[in-house]
Amino acid sequence: MIALIGAALAPGVALLSYFYLRDNLQPEPISMVVRSFLFGVLLVFPIMMLQYVIQVEWNLTNIWFQAIVASAFIEEFFKWLIVYYTAYKHIAFDEPYDGIVYAVAVSLGFATLENFFYLITNGLEMAFWRALLPVSGHALFGIFMGYSLGLGKFTRQRSVQLKRLLTALLLPAGMHAAYNLILLSGQYWIWLITPFMLFLWWRGLKKVELAHDFGSKTRNTRPD
Repeated sequence: MIALIGAALAPGVALLSYFYLRDNLQPEPISMVVRSFLFGVLLVFPIMMLQYVIQVEWNLTNIWFQAIVASAFIEEFFKWLIVYYTAYKHIAFDEPYDGIVYAVAVSLGFATLENFFYLITNGLEMAFWRALLPVSGHALFGIFMGYSLGLGKFTRQRSVQLKRLLTALLLPAGMHAAYNLILLSGQYWIWLITPFMLFLWWRGLKKVELAHDFGSKTRNTRPD
């Protein structure tokens, strides 16, 4: 059981540590980051309940609906909601990159408990693939969510801010849906998921750099 817990925790903690340590402008309070991670962990239970109701009680079992709505949109919506109400409006959210830190923390909290449940059911032999695909996938969706939230937070125009907030929800939900659909594509899914994940990592790390650049510019324009 100790090995299983370690295998479930390690990828999420490692990825969160990486993105937290990339915050070289003004690192976030560790308590806030841990709190966001724990909110993501707790988020698993209401989402699982809602997905159960959708599939069993409402009998909405169409595979496309499950992949796009019941999984991708619902999970990203609740993660977006948690980040918005617990971090976005908090005084500690004072740099554009902070959006990435908090969104990744919530996403990885969710992915870590989900990973734990999966490994209990399917065994440790799946740990490597779970770390490589679902856990890192959730982290990447969090990058795109957090980047848009960070831009929205420091945008003065209300219409642009609302657009950024909407993008913070719809873009990661769309990526998550594409990820799910690739996994359902049949025996050649590995040939689709590999370039897809490489593309997300490339674009995600670009967003990290852009968030840092934007943070440096906003910091330099603030009055002393």
